[in-house]
Amino acid sequence: MDKELILRSFSRLYSKKYTAYPSSINSVRDSRFFMVKDEERKYLVVVGEPDTCKKFEGRSLKELKAGEKKLPIRLAYLTHHNLLLLRQFFPHLSPSPCGRRTSFGTGDRLGIATPAHIRAFEGKRIFPVLAQQSVREMGRTERDWQKVLDDAIWGCFEAGYRGPFGADADHVKRTEDLREAVDCGYTMFTVDPSDFVRDDVLKLSEQEKDKLYSSLKEREELEKLYLGKRYLIAGKSLRFDQKSLKEVVLIYLKAIRHVVDCYRFLDDYKKGDFDFEVSVDETSTPTSPLAHIFIAQELQRNGVNFHNLALRFTGDWQKGIDYIGDVKKFADELSLHSAIAKMFGGYKLSLHSGSDKLSVYPAFSQRTEGLFHIKTAGTSYLQAMRVIARKEPPLYREVHRFALERFEKDKASYHVSTDLSRIPDLDSLADEDLEALFDKPDSRQLIHITYGSVLSAKDRYGKFLFRERIYRTLFKNEDEHYKEVSTHIRKHLDLLGV
Repeated sequence: MDKELILRSFSRLYSKKYTAYPSSINSVRDSRFFMVKDEERKYLVVVGEPDTCKKFEGRSLKELKAGEKKLPIRLAYLTHHNLLLLRQFFPHLSPSPCGRRTSFGTGDRLGIATPAHIRAFEGKRIFPVLAQQSVREMGRTERDWQKVLDDAIWGCFEAGYRGPFGADADHVKRTEDLREAVDCGYTMFTVDPSDFVRDDVLKLSEQEKDKLYSSLKEREELEKLYLGKRYLIAGKSLRFDQKSLKEVVLIYLKAIRHVVDCYRFLDDYKKGDFDFEVSVDETSTPTSPLAHIFIAQELQRNGVNFHNLALRFTGDWQKGIDYIGDVKKFADELSLHSAIAKMFGGYKLSLHSGSDKLSVYPAFSQRTEGLFHIKTAGTSYLQAMRVIARKEPPLYREVHRFALERFEKDKASYHVSTDLSRIPDLDSLADEDLEALFDKPDSRQLIHITYGSVLSAKDRYGKFLFRERIYRTLFKNEDEHYKEVSTHIRKHLDLLGV
């Protein structure tokens, strides 16, 4: 039963109602599976063995004639049940660990961009993490671990992607969330211990520091391990003296203990291999080389097999815009951090808030010698909203005005320097000029950080104000949406030289 024959036969019957995705067709024994869409939604089509067709939730269509055979057709819904069945037939649809390969994460706040992300990765020598969302993002988009993963896998099937990919439960702070992500099938876990990082230590008096430090039960043990120890790394001599050790311990020790607890839970609960990332990037001050050494050695001393470490690098890493700072200084400091990572086990350095940091990408790739992981998320949402501005200006104007109302509240959990006064007045812009707003830092950040409010806003009757219209517009203009996202992510990957 030839694949092309099946598609031609299906199109002869249903071309006026359904459009097939030719790249999606897969086969198992005498059954064929492929994706189609009508004017409102997408479906899985199952053609072939009657017993196979009946397993899928959906409805039967008129039998398909292929040569001398009449084959039953099942129009199946894109449900979790059907996806579990599909993954049994096609194991390549399950995520897998990455290990220490060069990797890149593409968060998807809308859950519809995976085919575009896959297109961006074509021909690249980099491991894609196609399901990636943080606990905070899920709360704001009203999604959950299973929905995020399922959307990414359906996207893989639609695109006909058969390669490996990862699934990252991002910025997790509680073991309860780790448990849920494990149960859903995630293969990468990023633990964020920022609630336990003592960001205020450097502002304390020496007396206050001494009091806190002397109360630590681990103090004597840590001093035996680190005090006076010297490291020669990349031609630089680094040494823990009393002051530097005290400050590093006070800032990071509780955070490290939390990470250890999370790892031990995963190591006991998760069956099989997994990728483990530690994130200490959400702090107010950059991670010093000595702090990096302390974090890495303490994690290893406590048996944590971590693959990625996200540090707080020098400079300003704001959402949705390029890096603000001295790129050469960043590159020089990165070289030292990279040397530390190689000296203490060869783990990857991870860059969070990686969206649109295009000016540092060449240096990040070169100085780490490809031993890195990068996370992007909001930039794909911005490209989607760019398409909204282009194809449905009245809707974009509504979203923009609503975002202005929500901005002050929504910016509380982000580090941004957005100046609303620099954003042009909407009433002064023609429809064809709206898209240019996405080329300006302030208006990019406005849309970037208000996504949760925009996607969850409802009227007094409980109906979404914007969400459903955003999805309809992007569905109607799917090719354009995919092109915008894939081109933009491809720009990131090209600058990495992978």
